[in-house]
Amino acid sequence: MKVVARTRSEQGSGASRRLRRAGLVPGIVYGGRGVATPVAIEHNPLYHALRVEAFHSSILEMELDGSRERVLLRDVQWHAYKPQVLHIDFQRIAADEKITIRVPLHFVNQENSPAVKVSAGIVGHVVNDVEVSCLPDDLPSFIEVDLAGLEAGKPVHLSGIVFPAGVVPVVPTGDDPVIVTVTIPGAAEEEPAAPAAAAPATPAAKK
Repeated sequence: MKVVARTRSEQGSGASRRLRRAGLVPGIVYGGRGVATPVAIEHNPLYHALRVEAFHSSILEMELDGSRERVLLRDVQWHAYKPQVLHIDFQRIAADEKITIRVPLHFVNQENSPAVKVSAGIVGHVVNDVEVSCLPDDLPSFIEVDLAGLEAGKPVHLSGIVFPAGVVPVVPTGDDPVIVTVTIPGAAEEEPAAPAAAAPATPAAKK
């Protein structure tokens, strides 16, 4: 995907307000082997691009004053109640340096799984994206999670997901978070019955 930007010389809140009134979004491009560069981007094309899932998790081609750079979207600031982008950050990337980014999960075949077809279970997606580390050229736009074998009572953990070659999840050592659960309607466990009260002791007969 492509982003067209131009450098901006004026900075500060006043300059940013003037850009927004002119239909532009102030932003910055940082990192990599270059210096941080303040930029301005046309609002409407950017607004529509931000509605596309891949824009948030793919390597983007930025055309900046006629030159081209590879960047990642890193942060977006939105107006509190208007559909308006207030500021945006991009990070330059280098082909030989690993990146860390959140990638969406795409769940497939859950309707054909035993959990749904046999047990009439309700599938819950606990996590919809995952943070990964990889080289830029190995970055997938999404990771597919095949739920064809999903069974009731057997949640899917992160360790059960097959990641593309060169892509590894970023989680604390020893963690294996649950990704997918199955709920069976009406199958909530009953609370154990309270133990019966002990019968009062019979007083000993007097001699």
